[in-house]
Amino acid sequence: MTTRGRPSRVVLALLVVGSVLLAGCGPDDDRHTSAARLPDGPVTVPAPRAGPFTAASVWKKNIAKAPLAAGSKAMARNLNGQVTDRYGGVAAFNVTQYNASFYGVSKDQPRTTIAWDDCQGKGSVPQGLYGPGGQFVGVPIPSSAVPSAGTDRSLVIYQKSTDTMWDFWRIANRADGWHACWGGRIDKVSTSKGFFTGSFGASASGLSLIGGAVGIKEAQAGRIDHALALAIPNPAVHTRVSWPAQRSDGFDTSPAAIPEGTRLRLDPRVKVSTLKLHPIAKMIARAAQKYGFIVTDKSGAVAVVTESGAGVQARTGTNPWNALMQGTPDYLIMKNFPWDKLQALPKNYGKPKR
Repeated sequence: MTTRGRPSRVVLALLVVGSVLLAGCGPDDDRHTSAARLPDGPVTVPAPRAGPFTAASVWKKNIAKAPLAAGSKAMARNLNGQVTDRYGGVAAFNVTQYNASFYGVSKDQPRTTIAWDDCQGKGSVPQGLYGPGGQFVGVPIPSSAVPSAGTDRSLVIYQKSTDTMWDFWRIANRADGWHACWGGRIDKVSTSKGFFTGSFGASASGLSLIGGAVGIKEAQAGRIDHALALAIPNPAVHTRVSWPAQRSDGFDTSPAAIPEGTRLRLDPRVKVSTLKLHPIAKMIARAAQKYGFIVTDKSGAVAVVTESGAGVQARTGTNPWNALMQGTPDYLIMKNFPWDKLQALPKNYGKPKR
């Protein structure tokens, strides 16, 4: 994912390990030993085409005929301005760093407890990380897993056999096992809406990291069948959140500010076939007309997020994105994308009525 400018303050390793032992690694948790000492089971890299979520999720909803927000034009101008005033007016394609590294694991993958690093200065172990049902307990994480590059060091673990997925933020495998600053678990992925509940999850909005990432298999197939995660520099202030986002790290108080969770659509009237775009950008444009973008995080530039190729490269020596980009630098993939033709959907679009 993209950096969020949070303070970095790491607790001494001895204190962290002690907290973990007290919170969730007692005698009844002997199977949750250090990941660094456990063999890997069968692992699948990269992610399945269109990701692990189903039609039940927000990522698979067709919004081509959805109504527009009253302030759609103002929000579209806001977003276009965030593109044009940075990096030569070309949005980022986060393929080398600040993306989502994915690992699918088997039912036999050994489990471990993730040690919590207090990099945000919380001061005490947050409730829900440890103990029965704890988010950081019993994680089937391969010792060979490679997080995404960049300071976010994001990692997604998906276990189809148990219908469970974990997202981690600032994760690292050290001599005493895996450590992470934050993350969370989604149970019943097959019926999930595609986001974490409570305060858990690795993105600022609580939305899944992989749900909106441009997948390697999708880029190879030439088609994206889900909504796309979009990170922007200036989301609306954190008190203004649009479902399906669960929270926000934004700060913009202007009337046309874009809340995290906002769904944006490329105008369906745009003839994508006539646009002078890289093939990957054309795939993104077509998906943006049917499924749209969902604003998931704050970043240094407007950025489309991808599945990291780091895991494939670790196994094969080759990053598949190199061939997929056909010699075009990542910072030019989104050149000429029609950001000025985006449309914003109403706040909380698609939220279930209670």
